[in-house]
Amino acid sequence: MLDGTVTGYEAYETAVASQPATALPDRVAGMDMLYSSGTTGMPKGVTRAFVPLPLDATPMGVVGLLGMLFGFKQESVYLSPAPLYHAAPLRFCLSAQAMGATIVVMEHFDAEDYLRLAEKYRITHSQVVPTMFVRMLKLDPEVRTKYDISSLECVIHAAAPCPVLVKKQIIEWFGPVVHEYYAGTEGNGFVYCNSAMWLAHEGTVGTPISCTVHVCDENGAEMPQGESGTIWFEGGASFEYHNDPEKTKGSRHPKGWSTLGDVGYLDKDNFLYLTDRKAYMIISGGVNIYPQEAENALVTHPKVVDVAVFGVPNEEFGEEVKAVVQPAVMPTTEDEAKALASELITFCRSQLADIKCPRSIDFRPELPRHPTGKLYKRLLKDEYWKDAGRSI
Repeated sequence: MLDGTVTGYEAYETAVASQPATALPDRVAGMDMLYSSGTTGMPKGVTRAFVPLPLDATPMGVVGLLGMLFGFKQESVYLSPAPLYHAAPLRFCLSAQAMGATIVVMEHFDAEDYLRLAEKYRITHSQVVPTMFVRMLKLDPEVRTKYDISSLECVIHAAAPCPVLVKKQIIEWFGPVVHEYYAGTEGNGFVYCNSAMWLAHEGTVGTPISCTVHVCDENGAEMPQGESGTIWFEGGASFEYHNDPEKTKGSRHPKGWSTLGDVGYLDKDNFLYLTDRKAYMIISGGVNIYPQEAENALVTHPKVVDVAVFGVPNEEFGEEVKAVVQPAVMPTTEDEAKALASELITFCRSQLADIKCPRSIDFRPELPRHPTGKLYKRLLKDEYWKDAGRSI
């Protein structure tokens, strides 16, 4: 226990004083086993081959990335709006601490609180998810301008695709300090872009760093440039899912590459764009529909706080597109709900082909999001499929 004592805990000073004055010989850094967030199913333990690196060796992994890509240093002050039991917040916080940086952790995310803490502690670095950007952008203008966030040097986002309009607005507000990466707990690949790279390739999640990205069809054959397929990593860390050899096998390409289960495409400059998670794809009348597109459109509507789009049963087409929306103001009557649903569907169709837009919209006071900001879409989807006698 730091700075005091609590029953059942040993004081930090006592623990340190009881240790030998000389360091143990041949000290080796340890290895963790973190779990995935479980947004498409049960969380999966991720194990990797143990490499006995000396404890005082040149920083590797996340520590190395924090310094090289994001400019972390001893004087940095890092704000984590997400709890530390999730892989990314935990690794970033511990790695920043290993570099001597100061850490500020929010008990739970609140858009105005985030800005208040950024001003109060002169935050230099932070990591968020796109939903948090959306919530901050939907604050009243007087609230947004109330706080001085000029200390921000690097705001990192990941975990889900960010709508283009949302990211443009955040870069305009925060300045060119916004960084993005695409990676997973598995550590099998890392894709990155800064603000300048993104503005030159709007919508990208970045370009591969220390790995090669392949985009393949259902048979494992590589897709032409600009065409969507499963994203595979070559050259990243090898991993296994704990006690799940079938899941491990399913994540492997015949050539030994590995995937996180996402779908996307590469442009001519080798920048990667995410389409959606493969598990979320809707097949309606034989047409593949990626719900992320409709979500990205709907979340920019001023009356929408949060949204989930997924497939629900349809006797004729197999599936149809459904949206569940958390509105800024909940409708109080059936007529109000119908009017708002019609307005949002029309708005979506003004930006996307009709087939990609929801045929119906339900409203909820809140959507089931993980405290890290990730959406548990499976929980919503299961509600609509439980009486269908089948599931997808």
